Amino acid sequence: MQAIMENDKLKVTINHFGAELSSLINKETGEEYMWNADEKFWKRSAPVLFPFVGSLKNKEFIYEGKAYPMGQHGFARDMEFSLVSNDGTECWFSLSSDDSTYEKYPFAFTLEIGYKLIGNTLKVTWKVVNEDEKQMYFSIGGHPAFMCPIGGAGKQTDYFISFDTDKDLTYSKLSENGLVYKKDAVLATNGGKLKIDEHLFDEDALVVEGNQAHTVSLCKPDGKAYLTVKFDAPLFGLWSPAKKTAPFVCIEPWYGRCDAEEFSGTLAEREYGHELDAGEEFEVSYDIIVE
Repeated sequence: MQAIMENDKLKVTINHFGAELSSLINKETGEEYMWNADEKFWKRSAPVLFPFVGSLKNKEFIYEGKAYPMGQHGFARDMEFSLVSNDGTECWFSLSSDDSTYEKYPFAFTLEIGYKLIGNTLKVTWKVVNEDEKQMYFSIGGHPAFMCPIGGAGKQTDYFISFDTDKDLTYSKLSENGLVYKKDAVLATNGGKLKIDEHLFDEDALVVEGNQAHTVSLCKPDGKAYLTVKFDAPLFGLWSPAKKTAPFVCIEPWYGRCDAEEFSGTLAEREYGHELDAGEEFEVSYDIIVE
């Protein structure tokens, strides 16, 4: 099942499964901005990452002395959400813990995901509610994949990624296990604009930590931005499937991160993790802007 919203600028489709954004169309041009989830390259378009972002050391986390197996990016992306409301320009989805989630993640929670159209902007909101009587630990992030090149115009290597800083960025590299093994690699942005080359994603995602940038745009060969993601998240990922020349780039606002290779701590000690007391709520959002 799907929910559809539209205004005079944009038409949006969200799947109930995973509450995943699957289509973002510019109504003036008919252009589609989201990757179509073709399994040839990647079977998803914009999954939510919850209750973990990335991979865990030994594919598990430790809570109160017990090890819980957990796959990459948690489980919410592979669950059916309930559609709570849709007034045509704003819709909300909800996922609540149940026996199946409690076995692998021992916390009672509600995850709400909202989408709202405001002119040429789609605002994405995440609300995490601790429904438990104990402290809850989690991470959350987005993984939207945007067409690049757009409209078949040129090659991806003709395109740029721009940032709201003119400084070079440092980033963390990921090992074959999907864990951070090297920090502070340098991404030379040439005054805030990075030319995409065929080897940019050879080592998987680029993880940019430490609030170095909060606005990231995809730019056409002429340097003009055609899509922008704005966020307050302390870190973000840039990704396209390694060595596949896939026709999309992911810009991923993250409130969390995979473990480091040397990590040996508990769930409460994970870097960039969040905690909520009983009954508390965590709410954040980011914007996708069609330029």
